[in-house]
Amino acid sequence: MGIIWTIIIGFIAGVIAKFIMPGGNEPTGFVLTTILGIVGAFVATYLGQGLGWYRPGEGAGLVGAVIGAIIVLFVYGLMAGRSGRAI
Repeated sequence: MGIIWTIIIGFIAGVIAKFIMPGGNEPTGFVLTTILGIVGAFVATYLGQGLGWYRPGEGAGLVGAVIGAIIVLFVYGLMAGRSGRAI
């Protein structure tokens, strides 16, 4: 159930992160934005577990997932801006 919960939270976090951090280089498609949000939720989960914020098997909450999604969107924007095209 932990992975399913992380995906659901990531979906919501991706939409919220897109509203917080809009921009030209970030993905504009709904599907790609939510996928990056899900990736952000996984990043927040594993980073939080590595730093001791979450126990093993415990996923990131909504705030952590939004922060993870913003980090992923920022990195995506850097990579897309550097190459001159979307990945």
